[in-house]
Amino acid sequence: MKRYLILEDGSSFPGEGIGSTIISTGELAIQTGNFGYQESLTDPTNAGKILVFTTPMIGNTGINAIDYESIDPTVKGIIASDIAWNISDSENFQDLESFLKEKKIPAIFNVDTRALVHRLMEEGTIKASIMDTDDAHAFDQIKALVLPKNKSMTVSTKNAYAAPNMGKTVAVLDLGLKHSMLRELSLRQANVTVLPYNAKPSDIENLRPDGIIISNGPGKPEELKNTLKPVFDYFYGKLPILGIGLGFLALSDYLEFELVKLPQEFDGINYPVIEQNSSQIWQTSMDIDQLILPESMQMNMNQEFFDLHTDLLAGFCNNKEKIIATAFNPEGAPGSLDANDIFDYFLEMME
Repeated sequence: MKRYLILEDGSSFPGEGIGSTIISTGELAIQTGNFGYQESLTDPTNAGKILVFTTPMIGNTGINAIDYESIDPTVKGIIASDIAWNISDSENFQDLESFLKEKKIPAIFNVDTRALVHRLMEEGTIKASIMDTDDAHAFDQIKALVLPKNKSMTVSTKNAYAAPNMGKTVAVLDLGLKHSMLRELSLRQANVTVLPYNAKPSDIENLRPDGIIISNGPGKPEELKNTLKPVFDYFYGKLPILGIGLGFLALSDYLEFELVKLPQEFDGINYPVIEQNSSQIWQTSMDIDQLILPESMQMNMNQEFFDLHTDLLAGFCNNKEKIIATAFNPEGAPGSLDANDIFDYFLEMME
């Protein structure tokens, strides 16, 4: 079935449609990973995005039960150069096409993704729609649509729930957390309670936690400023706080560090950061569009992580103030596990 990806600038990219036949609008995002498409599709951080995969083919490994980052994906669509129709272990894995239909996600393949990526790199954020036509009416529709704000509110849990274990008690504010983050905490025997994004300080205090995590998620830090400020005001300096992704941005904003807009959003698994103390380079996964201007930081850090592409700050640790924050995802998923020592630093901070 012929379908079109149309952009708000008036251009269109034809291709073959699979998955859901719905019309969908979202923000285009380049997904640079050569593997891990299932994790990317189910990552709540990608809520509201139409993912453009740069790898030549996706779908060849199917969909499995372990690599879900959320049960109900919130991406608005996917664009690919080619789709694999046959998978090696069809009994234990679901094929991509049936997964897309089941989850009501539209997709287009046989698209000139190289040209599309070049367009995105030139123009930055672009609103786009997956439609059946590319006529004038279709372009009028996309121009009239307004993308939703505060996406964390839509993907966050509505009710608190436990992921119990026998170790330190950790309260996690869910801005759009991934299953893999909970898995890493469970492997370290952390006793976790997940709370809604707008949990009050009293809700957290009642758990008597040893530390707090502000999770990754979609959206902008300014959208959560009024929601998270009471939490930071109450717990900053008292309990260890780990901010990841959007949590990193929110904590940096609270500390009045200057956040610099990246020329192109980092959305993939191949972003190197250097650990300042050891000069060790970690290959990391990121879903972020801002990093910190190092000169804007008014405190000395015990550890800093610099993005090698921009020399901007992608992470920091201050033992005295009991804070750790990373723009990258220490759990990977997809991506390497180079950075999962961050969880160990956090647990050590709670001792």
